[in-house]
Amino acid sequence: MNSTTADHPIALITGGSRGLGRNAALALAGKGSDVIITFHNRNDEAAGVVSQIEALGRRALALQLNVGDSASFAGFARAVADGLATHWGRERFDFLVNNAGVGVHAPFENTDEAQFDQLVNIHLKGVFFLTQTLLPLIADGGRILNVSSGLARFSIPGYAAYASMKGAVEVLSRYLAKELGSRGIAVNTLAPGAIETDFGGGAVRDNVELNAYIASQTALGRVGQPDDIGGVIANLLSPENRWINAQRIEVSGGMFV
Repeated sequence: MNSTTADHPIALITGGSRGLGRNAALALAGKGSDVIITFHNRNDEAAGVVSQIEALGRRALALQLNVGDSASFAGFARAVADGLATHWGRERFDFLVNNAGVGVHAPFENTDEAQFDQLVNIHLKGVFFLTQTLLPLIADGGRILNVSSGLARFSIPGYAAYASMKGAVEVLSRYLAKELGSRGIAVNTLAPGAIETDFGGGAVRDNVELNAYIASQTALGRVGQPDDIGGVIANLLSPENRWINAQRIEVSGGMFV
């Protein structure tokens, strides 16, 4: 990092109040990062994560954000700038993790425009323009990590629209790596496999048959847990991995290999 970075880096994680985002926030805090998380409408969950991070001895801040509403991004950036100044006496943060998202499961022939537009706004337009808006606040030498999905590599019926957005994010990540390289900002994509969370209604976690099928198709013989992902995110953002750039890193235990 450059001279604007304090001893403890600051990570901003969208959707950090629950699921993989929460796990990543705690893993990063455990490795010495301060954390800004965003939440959509569950302030209580976000406050709980902030308390957990503070219990680990790190500073944290929770800010409300709807990643599907690009018109709100300028105001959000001002809130981030204010939070940095108030809580850290800094003008920039170090790591941006574009994690927030929703799952839509629908056969291709039944996917309607409202579902498609929701996925575009959150997973593609949101990532594109939120990153663009926050660029002035990201420190030179920082990192951007965009969360994709194993579904951008393998195909499971019902995820045509969702996976298409994630495939686009993977292409976007390579372009960001190329265009932001002059500032020393590395950009990578993390692609989790199926994880037992409440994402998409918790189907992977709660549907016994689905869970067993995924485990049978995974080289390590089980379905992923949030703890399998958060530590990877924290490690990818560590100084030791600063030379990893423009890469897609799948964390799926070997699904469909």
